[in-house]
Amino acid sequence: MASQRDIRRRIGAVKNIQQITRAFQFIAASRLRRAQESTLAARPYSEKIDEVLADLAAVLGADDHPLLAGRSGGKRLILLFTTDRGLAGPLNTNTIRFASRAIMDHPGDLSTITIGRKGRDAMRRARVPIEAHFAGFGDRPTFADILPLARLVTEDFLSGEYGQIDLLYTRFISTLAQRQVMEPLLPVKPAQDTEGIPGNQFIFEPNPALVLEQLLPRYVATRIYQAVLEAKASEESSRMVAMKNATENAEELIDDYTLAYNKVRQSNITREMIEIATGARAR
Repeated sequence: MASQRDIRRRIGAVKNIQQITRAFQFIAASRLRRAQESTLAARPYSEKIDEVLADLAAVLGADDHPLLAGRSGGKRLILLFTTDRGLAGPLNTNTIRFASRAIMDHPGDLSTITIGRKGRDAMRRARVPIEAHFAGFGDRPTFADILPLARLVTEDFLSGEYGQIDLLYTRFISTLAQRQVMEPLLPVKPAQDTEGIPGNQFIFEPNPALVLEQLLPRYVATRIYQAVLEAKASEESSRMVAMKNATENAEELIDDYTLAYNKVRQSNITREMIEIATGARAR
């Protein structure tokens, strides 16, 4: 059985860890509020641009812009969104497992662009080709931050290097729920469940073709930006829950160690009293 000194040291170590996890919990909670507001505020814009694109697709065809043109065969590119930092619970593990299943279910010639260090390390271990790596876009990602990434994937698609480009990220559902999703990015496929009557909802000036030419690059960047926001909100919510659980587990461990300490202390007191009584009798 451990001595009183050893148990006191363990209690002190667990208390130090508890202070750290509680601090991380509060930091994640404050960041989550900001990330959640940004994510929810950006969703209406993303949905509306889908509606406009659906109207354009109703009056124009794939021949009007190369980003709309589907291709048979060709390499596949996956944009994998993970975190740079750990302590986010099972978020990264679930995302990487989801990506592994997606790659195994559709084998073929593919590469990845990793956004976040955890995904990059996992793809390196799995020997999956990585075309480029982007570090996380910070705690307050902006639309300008993702423009180089959007330009890179657009140019790769237009050059014919890739025939399909997909987004794989964690969608924010609620504080306690996140869901890994994989969505096609290029070629552009307008959403089928948009509201309104396609082709009659908007009047395009000067003409639909020119609007499409200006809209599609913006659409690609918007989709990537929304994925970044969703992944950031999911990261902070998962980290907050993980740190909350760690803090509660530390509290339970402190209680267990305190109980063990009291038992050892009582045992030592009893033994000392027996030794004193035995010594008194011997005299």
